[in-house]
Amino acid sequence: MTLYGVGLGPGEAELVTVRGKRVLESADVVYSPGRLSRSVATEYVPAERIGDLDFPMTRDEEKLRRAWKEAAAEVAPRAREGEVAFVTLGDPNVYSTFGHLRRTMAAFHEDIDVEIVPGVSAVTAFATVLGVEIPSGSSLALREAAGGHSPTGPDRMVLFKITDAPATHEGLVEAGYEVTYGRRLYMEQGETVVTDDPEEIEDRDYYTLAYAEKPGAGEPQATAKFAAEEQSPTATTDGGQIEGGEVAELERSESLLCGDDPPEGGEWR
Repeated sequence: MTLYGVGLGPGEAELVTVRGKRVLESADVVYSPGRLSRSVATEYVPAERIGDLDFPMTRDEEKLRRAWKEAAAEVAPRAREGEVAFVTLGDPNVYSTFGHLRRTMAAFHEDIDVEIVPGVSAVTAFATVLGVEIPSGSSLALREAAGGHSPTGPDRMVLFKITDAPATHEGLVEAGYEVTYGRRLYMEQGETVVTDDPEEIEDRDYYTLAYAEKPGAGEPQATAKFAAEEQSPTATTDGGQIEGGEVAELERSESLLCGDDPPEGGEWR
């Protein structure tokens, strides 16, 4: 008597978690809310065990509530008989349709146990694809940017649902942000695009996000100094800092003064 909300990750079947894979393989029926999530689920579930739930493309709240009540009425009897899964791209608790089903089940079918199986969210997956590091101590905000909206916030933001990239970009640049866009990251359907040019993704696509950062955001990380030190080693003496090859010469001189033996079979170099 369990309904599992299973996060499928960003869209690539191999990024489904081990736990998610096990639940999908053992569930009596797996419900999918759309074509993309279904295509990932079918990598682990035979097509005959997948059930489709249809939801209207509308902002009419009454129609949406009616659709979710019907979906819950479809799912509940199957969940009472065994184990049922509802799949969603990303994570079930992050910008997901599963929240609607969970609330509806709690309201009308409270005898059904609900368990969440987390998935890799686009919030984290984008960082790898875009080559972005979010270091410890960072302030990061999540914002929707549909319809050309240009939200502002802390020095670092992840923006979802970008449907008018040129308009959003203009506002972000005016606010002092540098922006990188990603479209259909890790998705096997459609073209994956990573760009800092909003004109490349001016056509509407729901699966478009962006990372916006103000130059100089955050404090430098301690290990960032390694690269600089490797390129130009320095040493501090009573007379100040010396650089480059002088460091090695200083080390040799100090070794001789301290009575250290040269390397076996040779001289100090």
